[in-house]
Amino acid sequence: MNKLLLAALVSGAMSVSAFAADYTILAPAGPGGGWDQTARTMQEALTAEGISGNVQVTNVPGAGGTIGLAQFATQENGNPNALIVGGYVMVGAILTNMSPVTLADVTPIARLTGEAVAIVVPSASDIQDLAGLIAKLKENTGAVAWAGGSAGGVDHITAGLIAKTIGVDPTQVNYIAYSGGGEALAAILGGQVTVGISGISEFASQIEAGELRLLAVSSDERVPGIDGPTLKEAGVDLAVQNWRMVAAAPGITAEQKAAISADIEKMVSSASWKSALEAKGWVDTYLAGDAFDTQLAADIAATETILKDIGLVQ
Repeated sequence: MNKLLLAALVSGAMSVSAFAADYTILAPAGPGGGWDQTARTMQEALTAEGISGNVQVTNVPGAGGTIGLAQFATQENGNPNALIVGGYVMVGAILTNMSPVTLADVTPIARLTGEAVAIVVPSASDIQDLAGLIAKLKENTGAVAWAGGSAGGVDHITAGLIAKTIGVDPTQVNYIAYSGGGEALAAILGGQVTVGISGISEFASQIEAGELRLLAVSSDERVPGIDGPTLKEAGVDLAVQNWRMVAAAPGITAEQKAAISADIEKMVSSASWKSALEAKGWVDTYLAGDAFDTQLAADIAATETILKDIGLVQ
């Protein structure tokens, strides 16, 4: 009897494994950035936890994720195995690029993580703290070159809001957009720009190695494990949080959406995912279903208002 029970359990486990969904995850940016890290962290967690038997990640960089988004919406219509990561940056890029394809053309599944933005300079910079950066911005706003992610994304928005908050013209901010975190990091370390701005996880190892100096983080409170003040502590009354999400293809059935949503919920509840978030300094901001749809609509409207305020959208 015990042998029969064991055989049944093994057979059941094999059948569950056999029917686990294989996913492809599109990261609409170059290697090294937040979306790429998110996609590959999902890949690791989904496979490590046995939620998916095989997960492949592809990169399609350009235009704040809107090139990848357009390709995904067109090529993956009706495919229940296709996922794409996105977030705050994509919302802004859709607006600034006047993209004909928007998040309404895919199937949003869930918000996954939040992350503070870090403001850094090379260790050799004469800027020692945020006060030094503010002084340079007030002296000649356009002479301060910022390196960050895509135009209209959270990095660009934060740079503009810092300028606005300290009383300089945000439309004069000299922001240089890079499609991937690796490219921006190379420009910062190479002294091609004055200051870098991006998610903490993209700069963490260089800060720890002493190659970059952290001036401030954009969160309301200090980030655990990161030795740096918040913008508010450093004298700029501002807090901004980036967020990242996952969406499925357009044209899938309600049952297929429910199955994907269940897999993502298992992933975010897993030990593998929680461990990765802690290691990367990401905040668990998981939100799904109707609540996420409502929040996403509110975030899109709020982002449009901010972009108009800092002169990026008419």
